Amino acid sequence: QVRLVESGGGLVQAGGSLSLSCAASGSILSTNAMAWYRRAPGKTRELVARITSGGSTTYADSVKGRFTISGDNALNTVYLQMNSLKPEDTAVYYCFTDVGTTCRSLYWGQGTQVTVSS
Repeated sequence: QVRLVESGGGLVQAGGSLSLSCAASGSILSTNAMAWYRRAPGKTRELVARITSGGSTTYADSVKGRFTISGDNALNTVYLQMNSLKPEDTAVYYCFTDVGTTCRSLYWGQGTQVTVSS
């Protein structure tokens, strides 16, 4: 079992910055990728950014150039630096991890609220 603990959400004015972090603990033999998703009110959950164990990153078009995902060497902790925040970035942000080799498992964090005021 793997537990994900997120931190860093909060309230910020448009144009401001926030940094999220997510620490994974438990039975982790190897991590294939970690990611951040978000769900805005009335919308479906969407991928924000993803980082693989090889260091490759993927971003949603809406956050490219503003958000940066990074992780520690073992990819047990992932960070999301969010700059130039917009009101449309308001959402609950969820940490996600894909672990295992022959048997892969997916885990989600509990979510952290990010609110951007105009």
